[in-house]
Amino acid sequence: MSRASLIALTVLAMIAFAGNSLLCRLALRQLQIDAASFTAIRLVSGAAFLWLVLRTRPRRTGGSWTAALALVVYAAAFSFAYLSLAAGTGALLLFVAVQGTMVIAGLRGGERLHALQWLGVALALVGLVLLLLPGIAAPPIAGAILMLAAGVAWGIYSLRGRGVTDAIAATAGNFLRAAPIAVAMLIVCARSMHITAAGATYALASGAITSGLGYVLWYSVLPSLKATSAATVQLSAPVIAAVGGVVLLDEAITLRMITASTAILGGIALAVIRRRV
Repeated sequence: MSRASLIALTVLAMIAFAGNSLLCRLALRQLQIDAASFTAIRLVSGAAFLWLVLRTRPRRTGGSWTAALALVVYAAAFSFAYLSLAAGTGALLLFVAVQGTMVIAGLRGGERLHALQWLGVALALVGLVLLLLPGIAAPPIAGAILMLAAGVAWGIYSLRGRGVTDAIAATAGNFLRAAPIAVAMLIVCARSMHITAAGATYALASGAITSGLGYVLWYSVLPSLKATSAATVQLSAPVIAAVGGVVLLDEAITLRMITASTAILGGIALAVIRRRV
């Protein structure tokens, strides 16, 4: 893959990841769809898209029920959190929880952080506390807790995917397993179901394009990226989501958000740096 293609596909993948936050917030803020329906349509359409991708490849199986359950928890908590969170704030909370889960898993597995990485962890925690401190500009605590839970679930999902030989097949298998679980959740929440044509369109786009296609793009560039580069480039997703929230959703960026984001993203950047030997 040429360098230009690598950069272009990486940028598109990050835009897709940020797009999930923007589409979900757009649909739920305007009450175009309820959170359970958004989750179900997103997972079912993502499964359908990835199934079509598998039809073009020799291997057609992968994934696990454990990963699928983590995927459902992530998607549901993500949707319900965006009933109250701004796009950029939600993406930031999601990202810090994902990376925190990965770091904790690494420490439990025997990995050791050097001084600069520990500084990064401390800086990210300070930023998180600053973001969540009570005040006018603080995000709603219920939404924040849900998004942090979504991040932990996504971190677990990512850890389950370590070592798989075919990431696209595994992702497709996980989505195909997650789809019926999401439909069952939707049946349980049937009384609160509310779907407009616009809301369904946003959910379909989130599932097939920014989730399904986004993951295919990301996994296509991962082999060409160093581990540290792959972790660092994901720092752009919350920034893209925040900018998109301002431009597309008229969301405000506060001084608290800027300060906390700088501390969190800077801290994570330090934490994912691997010491050269």
